This record gives sequence, structure tokens and C-alpha cells, in this order.
Amino acid sequence: MLLLGPTGSGKTALSLALGERFGGEIVSCDSVAVYRGMDLGSAKPSAEERARLRHHLIDVANPDQPFTAGEYSRQARTALREIAGRGKLPIVTGGTGLYLRALTEGLFAGPERQTELRARLERSRQKHTENWLHRVHMRLDPASAARIHANDTPKLIRAIEVCLAARKPLSEVLARDPLTGFRLLRIGLNPPRQALYDRLNRRCAAIFAAGLIDETRGLLARYGPVKALDSLGYRQALAVLAGTLSLEDGIAAAQQGHRNYAKRQLTWFRREPEVMWIAGFGDEPETLRAAADAVRDLLT
Repeated sequence: MLLLGPTGSGKTALSLALGERFGGEIVSCDSVAVYRGMDLGSAKPSAEERARLRHHLIDVANPDQPFTAGEYSRQARTALREIAGRGKLPIVTGGTGLYLRALTEGLFAGPERQTELRARLERSRQKHTENWLHRVHMRLDPASAARIHANDTPKLIRAIEVCLAARKPLSEVLARDPLTGFRLLRIGLNPPRQALYDRLNRRCAAIFAAGLIDETRGLLARYGPVKALDSLGYRQALAVLAGTLSLEDGIAAAQQGHRNYAKRQLTWFRREPEVMWIAGFGDEPETLRAAADAVRDLLT
């Protein structure tokens, strides 16, 4: 089963309850939780929670190691097969939409990363105007350019890289490898928006109070300013450490960032097919009852 929804909606609580009830193991679907040491900012399940059920795809890379959606898909599919082979129920839970899509639909078999080309594109982006990459992509491949936001630099660089390396538009290179061998039950959490925002605000403040600044300082000292530290929470903690934001402003910026991210996640997940949406948080009894009924129907 796939448990999806915005950050702060209670996916961890629900996945644990369902896993304990139906003999499951949890496969994390979070692009920050894959990194060792990035604990507070990613809101990973605690050590106590991970002791309750076996978890997969948490702490599988160092923050200075690239971890792509394709790599996630490969490792997660291996985990799903192993879990099913033990007679357990695989429960994929998390909020990274691209990782979920890579797992269920597969990714296109595009050319390998071109480090030198990427560096040239990044230098050109800094040299030219703000939307230069998007204009280049539009000339090379209008069809896929219409689906990528003008400010999404990583996706634009990858799309241009594919066009130039494959000598054809990205839209012509696409060749997916969908997940097979599993019946997919998609359960989505959609709690009341204001209640979600209030919960996110409190959780952000608690993460900073628990030591996010110190965690970020340690990661920066060990790995340097790696891309993984540009994720929500860590980005604002870095600004506090640099003195460009006060602690109070850093917390406020992180709270706003998480609220915006929750909105984007809901927009993304509404494009997922056949989602059973539950209008509540994952730690509410009514939500557990509805989700458990759906899982029971899947297994019978």
C-alpha cells in the first residue's frame, strides 16, 4: 500500500498503526530521510518508532552523496520484493512525489549525467538573465519545457542535458518501467488546511528547539555546504548560522516554507490515480478505521 499526503499530516503514525495491525514493514519515501545525520530537519521516525517496525530507505546515504529518484526506485523496489517475500505487507509512506512516481511508474532511461556540461549550464545560468535556462529548453523541446517551472533549475539542467546528449527532445526519450507484481492501494491524508498549518507551525518550532541549529552546524562542518542542506529547515538553519536571519525569523521562514510545501504536495498527489482520500490526520481514530478497512479489503 502507498500512504501519501502533505508533510505534517500524520503519515508516520498511521503507517505504524497499520503495520502493527497487518504485519507490515515500512518503506520510507522521503528525499531527505535517506541521508544519515539529517534527523531533525527531515522529521524521521524516532528510534523508538523504528524499533516498533522494520523500516527501509532511511539512512542509506551520506549527505554529500547524490541520491537520485532513480536510485530510490531501484532500492525501494528491491525492498518491496524482499518484504513481500517474507510474507509481510509493504507500506510505502512519505511525501516526496517524484520518488513515489519513480517507484510506481519508473523513470525514463536517459543518458548518464554529463558533469562538464552541467557545470557549463550552471555557469551560463549565473551569467545570463533569470529565465535563460528555461528559454534554452523551450527552443530545444517546447513540449517538455511547458511542464517544467522556469525556476526549477535542477530539472531544467537535466532536461537540457538529455536533449543535447541524446540529440533528441526529452519528450522523445521517455521510456518508463512501471512497477509490476503488486496490487497498489493508495491512501491519501488531507486534513483540514488550517489545522495542518497550525500543526506545521508547532512542529517547526519544536524542531528548532530540539537542536536543528546544532545538527546543521555539525553537518556543515563534516560535509560542507552540500546540496542536501538546501532542503527545508536546514536552509533556514544555515541562514541563522550565517547571521542573515535571526533565530525568530529563521523559524518563521521555515514555517512558511513548510506550509508552502504542503500545498505543493497536495497539488502533486491529486494527480495520482485512484487515491482514497481521508479528510483527517493519521493519528486520529477515524482515519485509522477508514484506512484499516481499505487495507483489509485489499488483503481479502
